[in-house]
Amino acid sequence: MKASEINIRDPYVLEYDKKYYLYGTRGPTTWGLADGFDCYISSDLENWDGPVEIFHNNGDFWADRNYWAPECHHYKGEFYLFATFNSEKRHMGTQILKSASPAGPFEIHSDGPVTPRDQECLDGTLYIDSKGTPHMVFSGSFKENHKGEMFVQELTADLREAIGEPRLLFLAADAPWTVPFPKGTEVFGIEEEIYFSDGPYLYKTKSGKLLMLWSSFGEGGYSLGIASSDNDEIDGSWIHDEKPLVTDGGHGMIFESSGGAPVLALDYPNEHLCERSLFFELIEENDRLLLRK
Repeated sequence: MKASEINIRDPYVLEYDKKYYLYGTRGPTTWGLADGFDCYISSDLENWDGPVEIFHNNGDFWADRNYWAPECHHYKGEFYLFATFNSEKRHMGTQILKSASPAGPFEIHSDGPVTPRDQECLDGTLYIDSKGTPHMVFSGSFKENHKGEMFVQELTADLREAIGEPRLLFLAADAPWTVPFPKGTEVFGIEEEIYFSDGPYLYKTKSGKLLMLWSSFGEGGYSLGIASSDNDEIDGSWIHDEKPLVTDGGHGMIFESSGGAPVLALDYPNEHLCERSLFFELIEENDRLLLRK
């Protein structure tokens, strides 16, 4: 099948052993009950085999809804799936699963979510700093955090637990291109304006500049923006681009093609059951990422 035939949100591509593995949120179950994740496999980014179910809740798992944004990271010889889960009885959060293969099956690795248990959190992504220390960057849910908080949390070397307390990186409300969540005050019955952040992904340019792709709402709808760390480390101050890179699509990440070029993957359009994965080749220009025309 073609990527245009696969209805997923939040695409994540892992290139491993000359194959591409595509993961994402199942389109039909995005906003309700859910029970698993799939991956699709390709050798050329054009033709995909699958879906291959890589995780299934057989009834023993705590979460039964909002299975979002699975990311597969190859770390110390194993494959780790960072994914968001939710239930009516517990807070939404990112839990880590593990497998010996990028095509699964994935088993529970962390003891519940590694995001704060007393907060609604989503979209955890793995980042390894210059010292080799693993971190998870994640968003606070707009249901509780109305300024679009983005956090970082140190993890143990085995990725089983969080260490210490999360640290605030930035607020979506402070970026020059964001606007409040459309009709947020009406939908959630909250008087103040609600800003939204999701889909963080960390990327180092060839010169070592640390960038973060992340999504929010802008004048053009759901959009993908870029921020840069002023010291090229995760603990730096984050400077936002004036305009988003992409509009009416988001939750982007970057992988390397077989030819060595950086490729942006994101979902588009932001319309339920219409979302598909799009791939754009990128170019680096003065530590900035631009879509190749």
